[in-house]
Amino acid sequence: MLLKIPQILDTAGVARARQLLAAAPWADGRTTAGRQAAQVKNNEQLQPGSEQHRELQALVLQALEKHPQFFSATLPKRVLPPLFNRYAGSANAYGSHVDQAVRYLPGGVQRVRTDISCTLFFSDPADYDGGDLVIEHSYGEQRVKLAAGDLVVYPGTSVHRVEPVTRGARLASFFWIESMVRADEQRRLLYEMDMSLMKLRGELGETAELVQLTGTYHNLLRMWADT
Repeated sequence: MLLKIPQILDTAGVARARQLLAAAPWADGRTTAGRQAAQVKNNEQLQPGSEQHRELQALVLQALEKHPQFFSATLPKRVLPPLFNRYAGSANAYGSHVDQAVRYLPGGVQRVRTDISCTLFFSDPADYDGGDLVIEHSYGEQRVKLAAGDLVVYPGTSVHRVEPVTRGARLASFFWIESMVRADEQRRLLYEMDMSLMKLRGELGETAELVQLTGTYHNLLRMWADT
């Protein structure tokens, strides 16, 4: 499921993120890429361990925790700590690649399966030319270039790339999720059902039929979830 989720970060959150990124220490982005991806990766990445890195991670994770649509769409079991990149100047693109299937939490002790890939935009489309996130799927290519504060989630199995930035700078956070529900098709069904339940509850209140349908949702989640 490819889904665009608006306003993960509000205006104040975006402004603070951009302030931190402006003062951040950047390094070659290839240091965190797998063998295949490193051959086509040409961007900069915020150095882990810096004060800006720690504050930005907390800012993003707190925003995710408060967003019900994000939870409904991803059903997160584990969220890898967000990373941050910049595409500008001569370090301005990332060729076609597939994300690593398994990554390690900091410290290298616990493994995380990358069911879902996520990109949170900090730059508005007017701030830069190029830089589209291009995701390949069964219906063809999907080009994504969202407003600052918006998030896109898509299957970790997808071949994707970032087109060259020819003007300005593209700033974003990227991270991966291991979902409680491994199958993308099952997550989609649960998400669509949950969104419909929320809408009907707002229109009709807590009817007996909605209580029953909510029970069906949770019984499906109970059947499919691995916690």
